Amino acid sequence: MTAVILAAGMGNRYGGLKQIDPLGPSGEFIIDYSVFDAIRAGYDTVVFIVKREMYDSFRETIGKRLEGRIRVRYAFQTPDDLPDGLTYPSGREKPLGTTHALWCCREQVDGPFAIFNADDFYGLGTFRAVREFLETAGDGEFCMPGYTVRNTLSQNGSVSRGVCRTEGGLLKAIVERKQILPDGENAKYEQGGSWYPLDGNAPVSMNFWGFTPEIFSFAERRLRKFLTDPESDLCKGESYLTEVAEDVIATPGHTIRVVGTDCVWKGVTYREDRPAFRAYLESLVRAGEYPADLWKASAVL
Repeated sequence: MTAVILAAGMGNRYGGLKQIDPLGPSGEFIIDYSVFDAIRAGYDTVVFIVKREMYDSFRETIGKRLEGRIRVRYAFQTPDDLPDGLTYPSGREKPLGTTHALWCCREQVDGPFAIFNADDFYGLGTFRAVREFLETAGDGEFCMPGYTVRNTLSQNGSVSRGVCRTEGGLLKAIVERKQILPDGENAKYEQGGSWYPLDGNAPVSMNFWGFTPEIFSFAERRLRKFLTDPESDLCKGESYLTEVAEDVIATPGHTIRVVGTDCVWKGVTYREDRPAFRAYLESLVRAGEYPADLWKASAVL
């Protein structure tokens, strides 16, 4: 089973890989915990999607310490890697988005795979749930872990989340809600100058997906639409995996199962989130869920 990690944007967000926050007790990055959990959950290959120009720095900073623990591969998100007949918008420097990243890893994936963000902490149970689904998935069957919105909020400001509508455990729609804040055990979101309640148990997408190689045909279709639609913003717009998911669920015979997870998503949306995030990791170490040093020789067993 393969774990694909969306890492091409890391250099942009952090101002260079050397400045990635060492948040774990032994200087681990968030991405370290994802790979550690993937190994424990039974994944045997990790594919990092990176920019070609950041490969050397990425391998030196992150990749080398994983070699020998899991099979490590790289896919490059480059402007020239597009479906036949498409060209990169002239003068554009901004990446085309996560749909393009997905497309660029197609040659490194030969079976079911999970794909997720490099800078989010998802929890071991999520990796296990997605792997277990993919092991028995049939044609046209994909999945995503459905986090409860209350487990994804920041105490230091608002967040945006894709709130999912489900029927019988299947994803039917994703509605982007911006300016979401905690509200006791629930949440609330702002729209048009007014605030509306949001059930704290509402499932949300955190850009973690379980796919088979069939998904690459949907990525190609979405890229063609984005790059040929006269209404697309070819200077700054991007195409996202949520749009690929929307295409899937609109296609007869194809489904996305929302697999339950009681894991708490963690990320550093605001700088003020860092102390709480570090404290959370330390609490997991004290509880014995993670070793104090992830990559000691005996740590991954």
